[in-house]
Amino acid sequence: MIKIRRCCCCRRCFDNDISYNDMINLMNRYSVILLDVRSNQEFREGHMDGAINVPLCDVKKEVPKIISDKNKYIVAYCTSGIRSKKAQKILNSMGYKNVYNLISGF
Repeated sequence: MIKIRRCCCCRRCFDNDISYNDMINLMNRYSVILLDVRSNQEFREGHMDGAINVPLCDVKKEVPKIISDKNKYIVAYCTSGIRSKKAQKILNSMGYKNVYNLISGF
C-alpha cells in the first residue's frame, strides 16, 4: 500500500512523498515515469534505469514537451529529496495530478 502524507488539512496541499519501496510498488501497478531533477553532470555519474533527466531549473519549460499527459504517474527524485520536492510542487501547479516525491533521494 502506498502511504500518502498530507502537509495540512487542506486538499490543495496534498503531499505525495513516497519511500523507495512504495515507488517499486507503484511501478509494479502503473506505468511510471522516473524524473531525475539533478544536474546533467549528476545524471551522467549515475541514475535509475529508464529515468529522464530534467534539471530542476528546466522543469517548468521542458516537462510539458516530454510528458503531455497530466494524468501520468511521475516519480521525481534527486540526491536528497529537496529538489524533487520543489519539482513536485512545480508540476502540481502546472496541473500534473499524480506526481510523487522520492523522499530518500537517489
